[in-house]
Amino acid sequence: KNCSVSRSINFSPLFFSGNGPSGICLSYLLSGYTPYFKRHSLHPHPILQRKLEEAPEVSVLDQDLEYLSEGLEGRSHSPVALLFDTLQRPDTDFGGTEESVLTWWHEPDRAIPHLVLGRNPPGGAWHSIEGSMVTLSRGEWMGLPDLPFKEWLKQKRRGLRNNRATAEDIAQYYQHYVMKKGLQKNFRCGTVVTSVRKVSAESISNHTQKDLQEGSDSLWSSNEKSTEVFQVDGFFKTVEGDKEPFSIYAENVVLATGTYDNPTWLGVKGENLSYVHHQLSALEEAVKNNSVGIMSDPVLIVGAGLTAADAILFAHQCNIPVIHVFRRRVTDPGLIFNQLPKMMYPEYHKVHQMMKEQTAACAGPYECYISLPEHHVLSFGKDKKCIFQDKNGCQKSYKISMALVLTGSNPNLSFLPNDGIDLAMDSEQPVSPKRNPIDVDPFTYECTQEKGLYALGPLAGDNFVRFVQGGALAVASSLLKKANKNPP
Repeated sequence: KNCSVSRSINFSPLFFSGNGPSGICLSYLLSGYTPYFKRHSLHPHPILQRKLEEAPEVSVLDQDLEYLSEGLEGRSHSPVALLFDTLQRPDTDFGGTEESVLTWWHEPDRAIPHLVLGRNPPGGAWHSIEGSMVTLSRGEWMGLPDLPFKEWLKQKRRGLRNNRATAEDIAQYYQHYVMKKGLQKNFRCGTVVTSVRKVSAESISNHTQKDLQEGSDSLWSSNEKSTEVFQVDGFFKTVEGDKEPFSIYAENVVLATGTYDNPTWLGVKGENLSYVHHQLSALEEAVKNNSVGIMSDPVLIVGAGLTAADAILFAHQCNIPVIHVFRRRVTDPGLIFNQLPKMMYPEYHKVHQMMKEQTAACAGPYECYISLPEHHVLSFGKDKKCIFQDKNGCQKSYKISMALVLTGSNPNLSFLPNDGIDLAMDSEQPVSPKRNPIDVDPFTYECTQEKGLYALGPLAGDNFVRFVQGGALAVASSLLKKANKNPP
């Protein structure tokens, strides 16, 4: 019921696109929830402990994030991501369960009005993932500030399997978090953004300009007032299925759209044929409809990441024959399976074993599965014959029932000028979370090429929920300074 946007033109001091974990965390920080160092707590990092003790009465949001994060090391390249993570989970990488050294105060006078738009309910793409899928990250790493995921799970009288959680649990937790923290008034779901561009304040109608001026006066300090604002256009889907257009003007925009929308294509002949799919859900659908089964031709799975592994496990459970094609060597250290502890990820270790032991060249113990390492797809035929080529140029042909190309996904930034390419680290190439993220200031997450525009999460190169939250801290800190809402 809170999922609507007025049809009229709106002014919002701040707007962000994407309502996954990044967007939820930022909304929490901009709603007046303020983190302080908890007095008498002891952080295992002695230098950070000393810095935190220097000004315990000053919120972490108002401190120098570059100074606090200096010297921290961990599994992220972002200093602020490491900082916020270690404040919330001090020794988690060493298997410890130390409590957070933060205490949260609600200071409503410091809130910044904002709108969070997204297609799905709060939680973003977590609502599009098959519910029983188990996360790669440990369950406690999926939690958001001041509401531990494990505690929420206990209330549901559920435990974590192997320290990990299902996608359904996580999607429900994020929705619960938004309600519990009273953030729902900021969220509008069922919305699609079609354009974000800068316009001159003079080009806006007088009525909107007046709203803009009033909003400006109350929010941003005078030296930050701009002659340009962002115009955000889009539509929201009504219950009847109609599309209601909207326009919003905002001085600051945060991009938090993630990357789930836009699966990567191989770019080979026949890839647009109806039996070739780019999402795991297609296999689940085919099993439900009985269009593939134990007697079918094999399902082709292309890729060597975790989504491909999930597809193999799903097919294996349903006794569906699989041909698995991937470019890398099985022993390649860059392969994700070679980086995962066996004890914590037994099912992925099993897939890795199958990849090693069950190649077309030598039959192994696993029925209904053939692995073709160091191969790539040349073409898909209308007769459902697929041609592969190995590293020596030898070709093979297989008849298949369906193909799943699961080689990653890229963000859909078609709503930005030039698809956002001008904002990337390499402005000649498309934005890619792993290879070419948006170029942001590491301590504010503001785009270096476009002031007033911020990028969070995978768009800025932060690919795990535990680390996207540091970006939200950096953005909130920057916006509070702009809005002059930092205490003296």
